[in-house]
Amino acid sequence: MTHSIAPAKSLLFLILIVMSVLSLNGFAESSTVIGQSLDSPDRQDVDRARDANRHPGEILAFFDISPGMTVLDLFSGGGFYTEIVSRIVGEEGRVLAHNNEAYLAFVKAEVKNRYRDGRLANVTQVTAEANDLELEAASVDAVLAILTWHDFYYVDTANSWPRIDAGGVVDTLCSAVRPDGVLGVVDHVAIAGSDPWKSGQDLHRIDPERIKADLAGSCFEFDGEISALRNPADDTAKSMSDPSIRGKTDRVVYRFRRRG
Repeated sequence: MTHSIAPAKSLLFLILIVMSVLSLNGFAESSTVIGQSLDSPDRQDVDRARDANRHPGEILAFFDISPGMTVLDLFSGGGFYTEIVSRIVGEEGRVLAHNNEAYLAFVKAEVKNRYRDGRLANVTQVTAEANDLELEAASVDAVLAILTWHDFYYVDTANSWPRIDAGGVVDTLCSAVRPDGVLGVVDHVAIAGSDPWKSGQDLHRIDPERIKADLAGSCFEFDGEISALRNPADDTAKSMSDPSIRGKTDRVVYRFRRRG
């Protein structure tokens, strides 16, 4: 019996080494593709200028975005992240760039320029209210909710932005995301304990604990965070659009993983 244990341990150790090397190789390949996407000569100067404050390479690496994926960019706005992800996932991948009618009206010119002349052929624009979003079951590898979660607590009926059922949206994402898939959330930080309907409506911010609470008990479990966008100098009592802090707000970057 003693002689059989050592070989078994050696085999297990060898397997772990091989798995680690494969994982590191996969990470290196993904990082290279992300870097190439950011360095693409077809990127617009206005997007490159945003990189310093948004750290898209670090964010997308943390969210495990890699070639061949299908990615949903929830409330994609003008498509800053959509374009980067489009190049990362490549010809074998697909990006669903979601917006609602109100958001499209706000970013109409930017969207028109983003997709002009057949650019980003692997991107499908999806227009739907969040409550009406329909996705095929187990069809998505990752969801990006970037500067979006606070909008679940924003209502502007005069401009066609209805109240969103956050729980319903989470259920939709649970159905659409494949097991072990990622939900990546970035958002402007509100004061701890803030009423989300107050901070979302007035400041376009959200208490990070509210994000976690909205996902507690769902198919998604918290899987880590990075501090790339944290800014302790931000006065979180101000609107994210206040000129003194716009583009430099304190932002959390959370990764959630869909349970198998």
